[in-house]
Amino acid sequence: MSCLEIRNLHVDVDGKDILKGLNLTIRENETHALMGPNGNGKSTLLAAIMGNPKFHVSKGEILFDGKNVLELDVDERSRIGLFLGMQYPSEVSGVTNSDFLRAAINARREKPISLFSFIKDMERTIKEMEMKPDLAHRFLNEGFSGGEKKRNEIVQMKMLKPKLAMLDEIDSGLDVDALKLVANAINVLQEQEKMGLLIISHYARFLQLLNPTHAHVLVDGKIVTSGGKELIEKIDQEGYDWIEEKYHVQVVKEEKKVELLQQCAIGKHGVEK
Repeated sequence: MSCLEIRNLHVDVDGKDILKGLNLTIRENETHALMGPNGNGKSTLLAAIMGNPKFHVSKGEILFDGKNVLELDVDERSRIGLFLGMQYPSEVSGVTNSDFLRAAINARREKPISLFSFIKDMERTIKEMEMKPDLAHRFLNEGFSGGEKKRNEIVQMKMLKPKLAMLDEIDSGLDVDALKLVANAINVLQEQEKMGLLIISHYARFLQLLNPTHAHVLVDGKIVTSGGKELIEKIDQEGYDWIEEKYHVQVVKEEKKVELLQQCAIGKHGVEK
């Protein structure tokens, strides 16, 4: 059974402490909603797990299936089954979607995927995500709308079939129909692969479509409370003011924006996602 364990994680950026002793465990087939006001460390957590060098881990452990994730390069983290769907996917001129994905898939396999199988899988996935048929031949995210970029992240997730997917506001920029399409694709893949999910979202509607098994509120670098659907509903109705009063914490109002991981991995062994 796949399992991500985060123990007493401390992360700083440019000398500023962001995560301050975070603990979290995610097992296969679980869906964890990570909520909290902007600037309190949610995206920092995902970037640190995936290995963005801007985010310095000063203390704590990140273990995945017993492996010390902190000892692995970014491409190695992808190979063991971690995936990050980015809030702001990068445009990569000169690299087609098909070249990018085929390289990422082959880096995970002992024997390269056959061209026939790859084309068949990619055409089916593009159709399922209701994207333009020429997606495979377009440069990665170049000229894409915000919604297209987000759906393209899901195309990549479906093709790579990770053990644990982390999705950073994948719902932002999606209209109602696209929101349902993305949520359904995530649910189907999780059912098929028993994939673990860690999802950052501010929207109860999207979380309701995903039916999380766990919900957590992250404030000032720590998870201050956890629960289930009832916690999501309470946050949706009442916001976060009651968190400060009940748990005696101070919500961080602003945080210097830092550039998140632009390409989840461009490692020494090739392109990774």
